[in-house]
Amino acid sequence: MKQYSNQAMGNGLPIHRVGGKRYMPGLDGLRALSVIAVIAYHLNMKWAQGGLIGVGIFFVISGYLITDQIIQEWKRHQSLNLVDFWIRRARRLLPGMLAMMLFVALWLLCTDSGRLLSLKGAFLSSLFYVNNWWLIFHQVSYFESFGPPSPIGHLWSLSIEEQFYVVWPIALVIGLQTTQQRGKLSLLILTLACVSAIAMAMGYVPGTDPSRVYYGTDTRMFALLIGAALAVLCPSRKMNDNVAAGSRVLLDLVGSLGLTILIFLIYRTNEYDDFLYRYGFLFIALITAAVIAVLAHPASLIGKIMGCKPLRWIGVRSYSLYIWHYPVIVLSSPAVNTSGTSIGRTLLQLAASLMLAALSYRYIEEPLRRGGFRRNRKTEFQSRRRLRPLLMAAILPVIVIPVACNMVFSSPEPAQEEEKPSVPVQSPAETIPDEKKPVPDKIHSGKGVTAIGDSVILDAAPFLEKMLPGIVVSGKVGRQMRQAQDVIDQLKSQDRLAERVIIELGTNGPFNTKQLRSLLDSLKNAKQVILVNTRVPRTWQDTVNKDIAEVSNDFGNTAVVDWYSASEGKDDYFYRDGVHLKREGAEYYASILVKALE
Repeated sequence: MKQYSNQAMGNGLPIHRVGGKRYMPGLDGLRALSVIAVIAYHLNMKWAQGGLIGVGIFFVISGYLITDQIIQEWKRHQSLNLVDFWIRRARRLLPGMLAMMLFVALWLLCTDSGRLLSLKGAFLSSLFYVNNWWLIFHQVSYFESFGPPSPIGHLWSLSIEEQFYVVWPIALVIGLQTTQQRGKLSLLILTLACVSAIAMAMGYVPGTDPSRVYYGTDTRMFALLIGAALAVLCPSRKMNDNVAAGSRVLLDLVGSLGLTILIFLIYRTNEYDDFLYRYGFLFIALITAAVIAVLAHPASLIGKIMGCKPLRWIGVRSYSLYIWHYPVIVLSSPAVNTSGTSIGRTLLQLAASLMLAALSYRYIEEPLRRGGFRRNRKTEFQSRRRLRPLLMAAILPVIVIPVACNMVFSSPEPAQEEEKPSVPVQSPAETIPDEKKPVPDKIHSGKGVTAIGDSVILDAAPFLEKMLPGIVVSGKVGRQMRQAQDVIDQLKSQDRLAERVIIELGTNGPFNTKQLRSLLDSLKNAKQVILVNTRVPRTWQDTVNKDIAEVSNDFGNTAVVDWYSASEGKDDYFYRDGVHLKREGAEYYASILVKALE
């Protein structure tokens, strides 16, 4: 039921209230910005490499709205019905998530039952909203893993929010009973937020996998708490538009500047920036809180702009979009794709995500949130008749779109015509046909050559040893760039480090450029150092290749073998993970390394 306050002061516009609570459309606009950033990030859009901060923005919004809601109920009744609160949260969050998980389970059951079985732990932990801790305890990295991604891998953030919803009402009620002073209560909340932010900063070790601090409830709670502190200091019920003209201008300046900063960070940062884990996520949470304070204010012009109908439509369905977009992307993307982003596939994925989110919101989430499907028989019959075509509209894209994406936009078979052999050193390689690999014509043995790498170099090792008898190959599954220095030191101590060194690392995750510079400094006396860039279907691929190209330019004895370009369009060279090489791919890989040594 919509209710409006008496004539609001100032511009004479009514303040919109829903169910006794003031509706703040600007916050739906901020939600829309956040979910667009996350979707663009998962689609590997170059302009949204920092789109993961959209989750952090969501956390602050959630902390603010939930705390504001609890405080309003407390002020009205001097009590909080915890059971009713938790039931309302469950009715809001569970239906959409369960529908999505059921869809994913059925899809995998029909297409890849083995993969479904391997995800049983992820499914169970998500059902009980402890998925983030399951990922931590099972050392499932958000950053340093490859192979087919989990279609429910995005549910870790919902676990953090639900854990907050369980604990925070109790803690807040205790705080409200203890003190009536908003300043003291907000200071206490901000103190807890500082503890959480410090835990993230201290727990993060530059150059290592940050998944523990990224997933942890303890290390991400500060964003929710900063939103909560804002709700204590600036409750929505106390806001009105009776402010001076100068204050209106200041509000809009602050809001516009804050939104600009957030958009810039979405464009400029990425998940491997040390800045994010030291103080960046905290900075983003504080900026978001300032933006929320502006957008929630009825006197804010920027709030009205952010509350425009298109953004409001997306924002209202932001939870549904978050739930559905990731499985759509994962399940409709080819296992191996060396041809880059397909615009057609991306558009189909966006269309499917929007359609499923809209249907889920209208026919699953909202009815259950507002009291279930209680209707009289006539209404129920009519509703079923109206629902049939919509159900067909929902089912058809679920079946057709993933199939169409894989059939229409999958990479073509590699050409078989004769092509001129080429070595991709510092430049893209031309295709070398399978039947005509380059044969070393200057190097007669591998003595004087050491190759250091991960499982990819192990794939190529038999062919390297055949083409370069005597080569020393040191490969290890899962090896990271940060471990390379220890390998080099050990080989030096064993007198097995040659004057020509091949380094193939970056498959399993990004690295700190300082580590690479230090590594190359230790090899400054080597006659030749060859860095091999990577092809891995993960977001760190471009970061690794960019860092390799940038750092190698500073060392005169170092060259880059551009494996990323050399393998473009050669899907058949890879296994399903898009990283490990079949026989033909391993032989081709070895051949271009040999050619680069000549």
